[in-house]
Amino acid sequence: MRISDQKISLCGLRFYAYHGVEPQERIVGAWYNVDLILNVKVDASLESDNLSHTVNYAQASRIIASEMEIPHALIESLTWSIVQRLMDELELVTGLEIKVSKLNPPVCAPCESASFSLVVSRD
Repeated sequence: MRISDQKISLCGLRFYAYHGVEPQERIVGAWYNVDLILNVKVDASLESDNLSHTVNYAQASRIIASEMEIPHALIESLTWSIVQRLMDELELVTGLEIKVSKLNPPVCAPCESASFSLVVSRD
């Protein structure tokens, strides 16, 4: 049997944070959702059933939570900061896909969310 892909996902992580271009956004804050798919190489964990042989998704969520606390004007910059930390600290991650969404963004019409997505891989 050949394993073609290994992924760990965290869907719908929700944070209240203070990002935005307008000063009011950094005072009032808003809800954000983060969806994350980690491409991983964790063959050893399949039989060992040992956390040290895989990516600890609780650690990934703590990294994201920590980065959400640092104000950014743009969700693009925020997303990039999260990606850099995840790739630096989770060595078994070979790549990832992330989407950061600001819920109810301040635009001129009702809007559920504004989002930015990145797909990255290690060189």
